[in-house]
Amino acid sequence: MGRLLVGIGIFLLLAGAVMWLMEKGGWNWPRLPGDIIVEKPNLRIYIPLGSSLLISLLLSGILYLLSRWGHS
Repeated sequence: MGRLLVGIGIFLLLAGAVMWLMEKGGWNWPRLPGDIIVEKPNLRIYIPLGSSLLISLLLSGILYLLSRWGHS
Protein backbone atom coordinates (compact mmCIF):
# COMPACT_ATOMS: atom_id res chain seq x y z
CA MET A 1 0.00 0.00 0.00
CA GLY A 2 2.88 2.35 0.77
CA ARG A 3 4.41 1.90 -2.69
CA LEU A 4 1.05 2.67 -4.30
CA LEU A 5 0.71 5.92 -2.33
CA VAL A 6 4.27 6.96 -3.18
CA GLY A 7 3.59 6.19 -6.87
CA ILE A 8 0.39 8.24 -6.83
CA GLY A 9 2.23 11.10 -5.11
CA ILE A 10 5.02 11.08 -7.72
CA PHE A 11 2.46 11.01 -10.53
CA LEU A 12 0.56 13.97 -9.05
CA LEU A 13 3.80 15.88 -8.56
CA LEU A 14 4.81 15.33 -12.19
CA ALA A 15 1.31 16.19 -13.48
CA GLY A 16 1.31 19.39 -11.43
CA ALA A 17 4.76 20.36 -12.69
CA VAL A 18 3.73 19.78 -16.31
CA MET A 19 0.56 21.85 -15.87
CA TRP A 20 2.51 24.64 -14.15
CA LEU A 21 5.10 24.72 -16.96
CA MET A 22 2.38 24.72 -19.61
CA GLU A 23 0.66 27.65 -17.90
CA LYS A 24 3.96 29.56 -17.66
CA GLY A 25 4.49 28.92 -21.39
CA GLY A 26 1.11 30.46 -22.22
CA TRP A 27 -0.65 27.18 -23.04
CA ASN A 28 -3.81 26.45 -21.05
CA TRP A 29 -5.89 23.30 -20.79
CA PRO A 30 -8.47 23.30 -23.62
CA ARG A 31 -12.08 23.90 -22.71
CA LEU A 32 -14.12 20.90 -23.73
CA PRO A 33 -17.85 20.69 -24.45
CA GLY A 34 -19.57 20.22 -21.11
CA ASP A 35 -17.26 22.59 -19.22
CA ILE A 36 -19.29 25.30 -17.51
CA ILE A 37 -17.95 28.85 -17.48
CA VAL A 38 -19.72 31.74 -15.76
CA GLU A 39 -18.16 35.16 -16.32
CA LYS A 40 -19.45 38.37 -14.77
CA PRO A 41 -17.67 41.69 -14.20
CA ASN A 42 -16.12 40.71 -10.85
CA LEU A 43 -16.60 36.94 -10.95
CA ARG A 44 -15.31 34.02 -12.98
CA ILE A 45 -16.39 30.45 -12.24
CA TYR A 46 -15.04 27.49 -14.21
CA ILE A 47 -16.51 24.02 -13.63
CA PRO A 48 -14.66 21.46 -15.81
CA LEU A 49 -17.31 18.73 -16.13
CA GLY A 50 -16.27 17.61 -19.62
CA SER A 51 -12.57 17.69 -18.75
CA SER A 52 -13.20 15.74 -15.53
CA LEU A 53 -15.10 13.08 -17.46
CA LEU A 54 -12.31 12.74 -20.03
CA ILE A 55 -9.61 12.46 -17.35
CA SER A 56 -11.71 9.92 -15.44
CA LEU A 57 -12.16 7.76 -18.54
CA LEU A 58 -8.45 7.91 -19.37
CA LEU A 59 -7.36 7.01 -15.83
CA SER A 60 -9.94 4.21 -15.61
CA GLY A 61 -8.64 2.74 -18.87
CA ILE A 62 -5.02 2.99 -17.75
CA LEU A 63 -5.78 1.40 -14.37
CA TYR A 64 -7.78 -1.37 -16.06
CA LEU A 65 -4.89 -2.14 -18.39
CA LEU A 66 -2.41 -2.10 -15.50
CA SER A 67 -4.58 -4.47 -13.48
CA ARG A 68 -4.86 -6.88 -16.42
CA TRP A 69 -1.10 -6.66 -17.05
CA GLY A 70 -0.30 -7.48 -13.41
CA HIS A 71 -2.39 -10.67 -13.47
CA SER A 72 -0.93 -12.16 -16.66
